Amino acid sequence: MNASQVIDAESFSAVLHVSRETMERLSIYESLLRKWQKRINLVSNSTLDELWRRHMLDSAQLAGLAPETALRWVDLGSGGGFPGLVVAILLRDRPGFGMHLVESDQRKCIFMREVIRETAAPATVYNERIEAFAAKAGIFDVVSARALAPLPRLLEWAAPLFGPDTLGLFLKGQGLQDELTQARKHWIFEADYSPSQSDSSGSVLSVRGLHGSDRKDING
Repeated sequence: MNASQVIDAESFSAVLHVSRETMERLSIYESLLRKWQKRINLVSNSTLDELWRRHMLDSAQLAGLAPETALRWVDLGSGGGFPGLVVAILLRDRPGFGMHLVESDQRKCIFMREVIRETAAPATVYNERIEAFAAKAGIFDVVSARALAPLPRLLEWAAPLFGPDTLGLFLKGQGLQDELTQARKHWIFEADYSPSQSDSSGSVLSVRGLHGSDRKDING
């Protein structure tokens, strides 16, 4: 079975080879999301029937791309917890691992905190704007984001969180090449990308060595 055949929890488990305990926690997450989705918009309703591929698998692929030494991970604009909360559940048994989820929408933060309580995920939610968080949070091993903003703006938000060894993992859709071209007008960085496991038109962008160029006027 390959990633394109993921349609439910069973096929997700078969593709990723995760433990029974991890699948139980992800299933709790799914149940809570479906319950809360009736009250607040956590994901697009049109994607609910493909939740395990469009959201769970899309998020989970990042866990395997980060180095095993990564312990301090921040997810920007986490929304309903994708990708950060899925990664936190998958890496729950890594000693010393901690996920930092940054989201400005208070209701979504309340939802994520309930998932964390129910799953014992090693994660902390920050109900604030990314700029405010980044100004005081320090350096992280991994910075991730999913469908948050065009790359120039995303790198502006992420830059204060980057150190020499930080890895950025960004889930991007079509138009990545244009975004890279625009981003290089403002930022210097090493970039690599691979096809998304969950979306044939999407990519996972890896960024290292991020630092600013002389020009600072970023309009995204």
